[in-house]
Amino acid sequence: MRSLRYNIYLLILWSSLLFAQTNKVILITADCSVNPALVDYIETGIEKAIKDDAQCLILQLNTPGGLLSCTRQIVAEFLNSKVPIIVYVSPAGSQAASAGVFITLASNIAVMAPGTNIGAAHPVTLQGTQDSIMIEKATNDASAFIRTISEKRNRNISWSEKAVRRSLSITEEEALELKVIDYIAKDIPELMIKINDNTVETKTGKKKLDGENYKIVHFEMSISQRILSILSDPNVVYILFMLGIYGLFFELYNPGTIFPGVIGAICIILAFYSMNTLPINYAGLALIILSLILFILEIKIISHGLLTIGGIISLLLGSLMLVDPESILETIEISMELIIFIIIITTLFFLVVISLGIKAQKRKPVTGVEGLIGERGTAITDINPDGEIIVHGEFWKAKGVENQIYAGNEIEVVGVDNLILSVRKFEKS
Repeated sequence: MRSLRYNIYLLILWSSLLFAQTNKVILITADCSVNPALVDYIETGIEKAIKDDAQCLILQLNTPGGLLSCTRQIVAEFLNSKVPIIVYVSPAGSQAASAGVFITLASNIAVMAPGTNIGAAHPVTLQGTQDSIMIEKATNDASAFIRTISEKRNRNISWSEKAVRRSLSITEEEALELKVIDYIAKDIPELMIKINDNTVETKTGKKKLDGENYKIVHFEMSISQRILSILSDPNVVYILFMLGIYGLFFELYNPGTIFPGVIGAICIILAFYSMNTLPINYAGLALIILSLILFILEIKIISHGLLTIGGIISLLLGSLMLVDPESILETIEISMELIIFIIIITTLFFLVVISLGIKAQKRKPVTGVEGLIGERGTAITDINPDGEIIVHGEFWKAKGVENQIYAGNEIEVVGVDNLILSVRKFEKS
């Protein structure tokens, strides 16, 4: 009897271990633009699914789009995955726009939640324009790419191509009707019920999904991936770059303050690191640097505002040109509101610096020998025309500029010449 009970315990333990190995579902969440951080996150998620022998990986997606180069990497990962990939556009209000369309279509099973939409979005940006030939080439390339994906996954090829060429966007109901997606599900449990017993093709062969006995394992982004994702935002890059320049500017004009210089250097390094992940137009970068040089020159050179105007124009053009998408399908741009805000702040900043500089030039010197002009003292000897005086407890050689000054008379300093003070008798009014 004891032996039988022991065997039952072993059978239960073995069954639980088997269940944990074969019915694990890895869930990753992408609520961001398509960037290098997301590529790395998805790659590590697939690696974890393979390592844990998970039955599938679910990507919960909500994206406005992003870099086409990163999209190609993700699609390649999906098409060559050894584990089934399910893309779930969720929660309600989410979208799979632009690059998100390619990613969704590339999955083994595509699912959308109620109240979501899918479709390409051609952004209208001010970051430079592409000629018609380049636009046509980019569109044809993207069309061929999405046709290949749709054919591989047996999806609606006609709609997929129109999504690229005509920027079509549809709801989840329309997507299901047009066979763009496979199911609509309000949550993960309903999704698992609907994919139950589905057989999908992977790189290593066909696999059957179990939607009844499963365990969801959430796999979150690492801290480094989160930081990289934030730094991949062109708006963040723009802010970091400008803050870095401001910090270095403060340090150059106020040597020894240290803190602004350190912060500025860190911001500059982070900005250049981020630029490495984005399609940066270096002509735009050069224009921004030129604008700051013009602002600084305005402080040194009297140009009656011409250098400031040139700086504003250069900063505006450089900001608009800084991020240069390689394709019209890439939804990466610097917010126009942010650009205007930065230009206003920068202009006001340098105008304040210029006005303070002009006031400083007009202000009477308060240190050094020149600071003695206008000060009063006492004649120690007769000054006729030379003699000695005392001012602020210091002895000076003096030269009279008017009538003779006698010892003991109160004098006023009116000039300085080679450490000899020009003085006159102070007459009380």
